[in-house]
Amino acid sequence: DTHMRNLLASSLLLLLAACAGNPFDNFGVQPGMSRQEVISRAGTPNRVVKLPGGGERLQYSRMPFGQHAWMLDLDASGRMTSLRQVLNERDFNRIETGRWTRDDVEREYGRPATIDSVVSWKGPIYTYRWRNDADMLYFIYFDDRGVVQRAHPGMEFINAPDRD
Repeated sequence: DTHMRNLLASSLLLLLAACAGNPFDNFGVQPGMSRQEVISRAGTPNRVVKLPGGGERLQYSRMPFGQHAWMLDLDASGRMTSLRQVLNERDFNRIETGRWTRDDVEREYGRPATIDSVVSWKGPIYTYRWRNDADMLYFIYFDDRGVVQRAHPGMEFINAPDRD
């Protein structure tokens, strides 16, 4: 019963997210609310991660098929301090090659749409879907130690006609 309720709440979140820019406006979620208030209004997050210095981040991601991921940060006392949609050019530009790890990337953006590998690269490649005047992908290349070595955007072509 609880699982079904959580599934229904998550489905409602995705449906509202498809219809509105920020579904959390519809839920009345705002800074200062307790963790319990946020979850009772917005539903169960896809993932919860610890933040450096205390507190935690509730991740509401539309991956693998959506183009948005909302991060709700809570301070050490469990009160919401911020809410932001992170799949955008400004936030992707924060990635520090040679420094950020897989944990850093997943803390900042949630789980990716896909994790791929190619013969010409030794580590995993994370791909996030996002929107910037067009359907986009963002590729993050990790070395075999899990450290970001390369990151860049690309266009996503869905149902594009075959070209000879």
